[in-house]
Amino acid sequence: MEQYNCNLQNQLQVNNRPLEIYLFFDPFCTECWSLTPLIKKLQLEYGDYFTLKYVLCGQLAALNNKRRFDFANYPRLKKTSEKSTIPLQVSSGFDQDTLTPHLAAISIKAAELQGKRAGTRFITRLQELFFVENADITDINIILQCAQYVELDMDEFISDIYSASAAKAFQCDLKISSEMEITEMPSLVFFNENIEDEGLKVTGLYSYRIYVQILSELLEGYPSPSEIPSLEIFLTKNPIIAVNDLALIYDKPVKQMEQQMKKLQLQQKVKKIRAKNGIFWKYIAHSI
Repeated sequence: MEQYNCNLQNQLQVNNRPLEIYLFFDPFCTECWSLTPLIKKLQLEYGDYFTLKYVLCGQLAALNNKRRFDFANYPRLKKTSEKSTIPLQVSSGFDQDTLTPHLAAISIKAAELQGKRAGTRFITRLQELFFVENADITDINIILQCAQYVELDMDEFISDIYSASAAKAFQCDLKISSEMEITEMPSLVFFNENIEDEGLKVTGLYSYRIYVQILSELLEGYPSPSEIPSLEIFLTKNPIIAVNDLALIYDKPVKQMEQQMKKLQLQQKVKKIRAKNGIFWKYIAHSI
């Protein structure tokens, strides 16, 4: 991990935060989705102490299915792909509308080229589409809808999907996951300011207090948590969420959070969504 530590030192100095966390994930992985509320809570309470980097893991077998795409709706994409150094993949049974495998992964790296926050918003929405709305996130039409939803620059995003930059970023993620010997998802690797220290790898899911304990040990003292925003403010930035996740984030019983969501439902600020992976709440108010 020595080669990464040099880059980490520069990042930590720029961000003025003592820790860097690499999150290795697969957008199709249920356990990675289950880690999401833990990460959100960690960022809300201790985000001043670390920066978070999403790294796509190398075991993305589900992305190998090729998908058909209607270029008529997106002529700019067709023009871009014709000039691209990354050609569209064509296989028997498909015509030129067939798309490259790993498109969902490439699209994540393309979104991240517009900034870390843009990339995070895109990843969150992509997982919502897959786990809540049962959408096919290997379909370019769904991917472009996702990009529009999180308000990416669409011309830039469409160009970047087939750029060498996005492809190299994806290959870099695969190389990092391989060299760090990531074999299980999700995995977190914690780095501190001392470039001589190896990263601390944590594989699988644990309770929230375990992650706080790890931060405390690396910081050599218990960090002071920030106050979590009010429920409605939180929902404006996280509009689709399960009540169990809210209970975890706010340290309240599930029944109590359920009652709060029902009150917001009566005020027509949220609505209940029944999905194959459970029941979720969606914030629909335009203002607080």
